[in-house]
Amino acid sequence: MSGLVLKLGPHERVLINGAVIENGDKRSRLAVMTPNANILRLRDALHPEEANTPVRRVCYIAQLVLSGDAEPAETRGQLLRGIEQLSQVLTDHDSRRLLAQAGTAVIEEQHYQVLKALRGLLPRETRLMAAGRA
Repeated sequence: MSGLVLKLGPHERVLINGAVIENGDKRSRLAVMTPNANILRLRDALHPEEANTPVRRVCYIAQLVLSGDAEPAETRGQLLRGIEQLSQVLTDHDSRRLLAQAGTAVIEEQHYQVLKALRGLLPRETRLMAAGRA
């Protein structure tokens, strides 16, 4: 089986190509077979006011593509610049690996993978920002 597999908890919502879909009472698995479908788990969605850190801002741009609010061609340059700027600050091996994955996914127009890779940076960014306040 190929395609994206979504594992949804009870009553979890997901946005697929502009339609909000809510799971029933039990956990379920959905296989999305359509390539390049725009998919966003609503539990992972950032509200505009939450895009208040460097990583979150780049995540939000990728999210706009997945929600259908921006075209991939419109965001490509912004995403690549944001990833490049993050790579100048997040220099550890794991962060570099995630940033490389995100950059490759931007080029391949795999925005779900862009968001997934960038979300992996959020815990590190939180730790760095907390250390900067201390």
